[in-house]
Amino acid sequence: MSDLRDAAMSSKAWPFEEARRLLKRYQKGAPEKGYVLFQTGYGPSGLPHIGTFGEVARTTMVRRAFEQISDIPTKLICFSDDMDGFRKVPSNLPNQEGLAEDLHLPLTQVRDPFGTHEGFAQHNNARLCAFLDSFGFEYEFASATDYYKSGKFDEMLLTALARFDKIQEIMLPTLGAERQATYSCFLPVSPKTGHVLQVPTLERNVEKGTIVYQEPDGEKVEIPVTGGNVKMQWKPDWAMRWAALEVDYEMSGKDLIDSVTQSSKICRALGVRPPESLSYELFNDEQGQKISKSKGNGLSMEEWLTYAAPESLQYFMYQKPKTAKRLYFDVIPKAVDEYHQQLRAYPGQDLKGQLNNPVYHIHGADVPASDMIVPFAMLLNIASVSSAEDKETLWGFINKYAPDATPETHPNMDDAAGFAVRYFNDFVKPTKTYRAPTDKERAALEALADALRSEEAALAAIAAKNEKMGRDDPLPEVDFGDDEFLQSVVFAIGKLHDFEPLRDWFTAIYEVLLGASQGPRFGGFIALYGVEETIALIDSALKGELV
Repeated sequence: MSDLRDAAMSSKAWPFEEARRLLKRYQKGAPEKGYVLFQTGYGPSGLPHIGTFGEVARTTMVRRAFEQISDIPTKLICFSDDMDGFRKVPSNLPNQEGLAEDLHLPLTQVRDPFGTHEGFAQHNNARLCAFLDSFGFEYEFASATDYYKSGKFDEMLLTALARFDKIQEIMLPTLGAERQATYSCFLPVSPKTGHVLQVPTLERNVEKGTIVYQEPDGEKVEIPVTGGNVKMQWKPDWAMRWAALEVDYEMSGKDLIDSVTQSSKICRALGVRPPESLSYELFNDEQGQKISKSKGNGLSMEEWLTYAAPESLQYFMYQKPKTAKRLYFDVIPKAVDEYHQQLRAYPGQDLKGQLNNPVYHIHGADVPASDMIVPFAMLLNIASVSSAEDKETLWGFINKYAPDATPETHPNMDDAAGFAVRYFNDFVKPTKTYRAPTDKERAALEALADALRSEEAALAAIAAKNEKMGRDDPLPEVDFGDDEFLQSVVFAIGKLHDFEPLRDWFTAIYEVLLGASQGPRFGGFIALYGVEETIALIDSALKGELV
């Protein structure tokens, strides 16, 4: 354990860097509450999206890292701001007219357009929890409605009432003149309409714990700030929650940097130290637009899991949280293959290397072995050229490459084969565009087919390439089942036909034979797809049957 802790204290992996920063908070001992509290926040005004999952996944990575360098117990709360007023109907929801009737109600009082839960927020909360549970995250779900109404926030709400002027002094300079005139950190929940009202606080009675405001119909009403009768404005609410729960760590998107700044000031005004924070870059869709719950653009969590295993999504989330990333379907194959590359590397790494490996932060010390004997990108290309409609078709090719592999011995491989067929049919097949070869490419492809037909032609091509390059390398042993030998044949043909740079030769192969601008290491493709099948594919392309 000491070796692990020592290595963790010097690791440059970002979760350990965050954990060490958090540990400095308690250099003199554990917090009085007895644990370090991590929090993630979620606004259920729209369907849960992949950014929400990313925040929980990344926070969990920091929590695990903290547990490696400290004996202080930890807790993670996933907090839903479900008492917020319903201000806008998301365009991607059914029952638009009905939802419009519920504008300004707390989200837990808005009808569920899907008809499965008591309210809209309850529906979204359930979807979020079900998804997080499927990943095995350890967390405690918290509802703002429950916390406000049960009195868990009462003490801090009364403190906020007593320090109302300080909170206003922090917030008002950040607002425009019109908003300043009506702004109050307290939002009454109207006993008449149930609406969350954005109205000024006209009077305050700290001793009674009440405020007075004016209803839209002109009546002045006095209500307590406790017991769920008010909801605080967003930034003061965040600060009040930090203070009431004594939150130690919460990360948030780059778009909330100003909110973190103001909420931290308010938290201090409430007499509590604000949490440590990390501002992460936002996800963009394929067009570079910010992913939005209300727009429903970008990838959903469910969509990613339709085409790849959950660990690949966690791997994607681990990568450089302070760097903006585009999140759309094309990133999935790369994430899958990189994740398995890291799994294969893990056993051979020293402790320092393992702690820097993303898979450690996904799985902890219990990192599984990879059984992906064929890369996901390669499976997609095999699915493409074979027009595979089911994973059994792909297993026929996999077994040429690895005869002893079965779905039972290689379950991840089996899952990947199913994902590859689905991904191919939904995304690759509709966009495949073959082209005819140029005269130069045709001659090279004919030569490649000839080299694959006979050992003599294959060795002659490699020997001629060596001579042309002025090299005296020994000729390799002929093995048409070996991807390295096949790659050397493909390489030799490209050199002999003067492709410069050689990348142009491989681009021609992909565009003419696979109908794509990019593709796999072609020697590995031939070994998996089959030599005879590849020759037939080349012949079809040269006859113009693929275009």
